[in-house]
Amino acid sequence: MEARLKKNYRENVVPAMMEKFNFKNKMQVPRIEKIVINVGVGKDNKDAKAIESVQKEISLISGQRPVITRGKKSISAFNLRKGDICGVMVTLRGERMYEFLDRMITAALPRVKDFNGLSADSFDQHSSYTLGIKEQVIFPEVDYNTIYKVRGMNITICTNAKKVEHARELLRLIGLPIREG
Repeated sequence: MEARLKKNYRENVVPAMMEKFNFKNKMQVPRIEKIVINVGVGKDNKDAKAIESVQKEISLISGQRPVITRGKKSISAFNLRKGDICGVMVTLRGERMYEFLDRMITAALPRVKDFNGLSADSFDQHSSYTLGIKEQVIFPEVDYNTIYKVRGMNITICTNAKKVEHARELLRLIGLPIREG
């Protein structure tokens, strides 16, 4: 079964984008390529139970097993040695990506305390949008009683848009609550 957000993209977003930006072909319309979820473990990089807990929570949230990221070089200010565990990350593509984005928009973001939309300035030069979440318990899959420690995460939504305006409009039409201005 096709994801609800993917169907919405195909039926509503593509025609709206073609009309607004005068695209001649539907293949010119930007699309979401992947979503990367990244969680740093910080001072708990030596604690096996903490790392296992983070892996379990991210796999519950994303539906995919995350990989452990390691330090590429030593940084004394962060007490990090080359090869030490820095965090965990997962890259979502295809159906899982659309399912995760749908759950994030409809279930997780409305649970954020004092939420008034996402910043419109979080795009990079490659038209990717990054948002930070302060606690993983906003996702309904995570049980508050079983978490080891409240952690934040970075979620990067990568698009193939050529311009930031195209990416911003794509994410708005998909349903991401991005603030105006």
